[in-house]
Amino acid sequence: MTTTEWILFFFILQGVHFLGTWKLYKAAGFQAWQAAVPVYNAFILMKIIKRPTWWVILLFIPTINLILFGVIWVETLRSFGKNSMKDTALVLLTFGLYIYTINYSNNPIHLPDRSLRPKTGFGETVSSILFAVVAATLVHNYFIQPYIIPTGSLEKSLLIGDFLFVSKFHYGARAPMTAVSVPMVHDTVPGLKIRSYLKKPQLPYLRLPGLQKINRNEIVVFSWPADTVRQFFVREKRVDKPIDKKSNYVKRCVGIPGDTLEIIDGIVHTNNSKNKLPDRARVQYTHFAYAQKGVSSRKLLAEGFEDFNRTYKIENITESSYQQIIPYIIGRMGNTIENFKVLTTAKGLPADVVRRTGLRVSEILELKKEMTLTLEEANVLRKVTGIDSVVRRVSKNKVPNEVFFPNKIPFDWNEDNFGPIVIPKKGMTINLNKENLSLYKKIIAEYEANVLETSPSGIKINGNPSNQYTFKKDYYWMMGDNRHKSEDSRFWGFVPDDHIVGKPIFIWFSIKGINDGIKNWSIRWNRVFTTVGGSGERISYFPYFVGFVVIWQGIVVYRRRKRKTAA
Repeated sequence: MTTTEWILFFFILQGVHFLGTWKLYKAAGFQAWQAAVPVYNAFILMKIIKRPTWWVILLFIPTINLILFGVIWVETLRSFGKNSMKDTALVLLTFGLYIYTINYSNNPIHLPDRSLRPKTGFGETVSSILFAVVAATLVHNYFIQPYIIPTGSLEKSLLIGDFLFVSKFHYGARAPMTAVSVPMVHDTVPGLKIRSYLKKPQLPYLRLPGLQKINRNEIVVFSWPADTVRQFFVREKRVDKPIDKKSNYVKRCVGIPGDTLEIIDGIVHTNNSKNKLPDRARVQYTHFAYAQKGVSSRKLLAEGFEDFNRTYKIENITESSYQQIIPYIIGRMGNTIENFKVLTTAKGLPADVVRRTGLRVSEILELKKEMTLTLEEANVLRKVTGIDSVVRRVSKNKVPNEVFFPNKIPFDWNEDNFGPIVIPKKGMTINLNKENLSLYKKIIAEYEANVLETSPSGIKINGNPSNQYTFKKDYYWMMGDNRHKSEDSRFWGFVPDDHIVGKPIFIWFSIKGINDGIKNWSIRWNRVFTTVGGSGERISYFPYFVGFVVIWQGIVVYRRRKRKTAA
């Protein structure tokens, strides 16, 4: 819905409210006209139902207002003596229209001195839950939201299994755009696996004032603009969703509005200078380690390297034993018993599983092993005895393709050699032609909602011939630190400012092996209660937190005993 449509809808609601409550306002000692004045009528209604006037603010907060509407309908009924379960059910099922039956009854009687306490324990529990949900939704939507890192695109800057607190207020909280949705649920209701929202109506985009703008190289959470996924790394048919219900991604913002970005041999350059990353950034690339005598997995593990795969040959595989090793493998090769191989992570096949299944297993000693390393780790590996050389993979072969942005031929960019490309800034004007239109086509037609037409005679925007375009929004360029294992802006392009969700600020918990089953979990205590940003080594504030809790509980116990002694 457009802003005009929402204004019209608002006044229609005011009309419905007036027609259904004007007599109730009179019965409560107010004037009928007061039921017709937008916003003011809500303040008067709070007095009628004996509820605080600050509830009126909640009526204008998306998602929360859905809960509060139901509460106010029920409270209005009870203020006029309708307390039965039947009345409550009818007013909720009719979306408040049941109130008309009271308004147009012969003599509605207001109960100004009614008790506000629920008459049953169940009612009190429901009331407590509703307002706990309201408070939690406020915090969730406008202040802090918890997230879990599900994939390794920012490894080793942020790790799989890191539990984050993401600030909504640093960049300014984005008000929900989906008007009807389940509170504190993203796109799917847990357990039921059904959509948690209605696609329509949609509220206009609104962002509250923030504390800062996005700085280059900050880690940012955003709604994935290209599409949305139900499973990571599984290509699926496009599922169109509202902006605030798209899949949330976390990447590093390597380009801000107005930057000219280029990737040269895997290294990001902005405005003709090599991108200078913060010292906690651990950018990784695919490398190949070579050794004439074979690259030993055990030696790599002993030296502290873990980002590589291992290949095993199994001589006596059976269907039963294969089923038992499935949880530990990531692939298999060979279709015969004589030539059967499996691929695992660096952890390999557990010895107890091999013994239990009676498998004859031997690891293949590879002369060339693919590894994911930072540039610093690659230098360390080069000094390890037995390693002949370590070479970083760089895609130099530039072939016209549709894989990388702008996903059109004849662009020949790839993950290591890309651009240069100008990142649009609000108010920036560019010259448009058929050569660069592919770069900005999605912005013009989709993100900024223009009608774009192309023909042999030229380009038309909203029916007018155009050779220039002025951007209405700011855009960002997001990339993962795991440069060869990240689906990011190199694949789907710019991130509009209305897709920005927030800034990760705190790691409150971290589990190693979170995707490997609870038996394989281990807590990374050195990451618990640490900040995401900052410089130098991470410092865990968890001991200080534990100390604070112990002291606080000690004070509570001391005061309790002191009161008992005094009594």
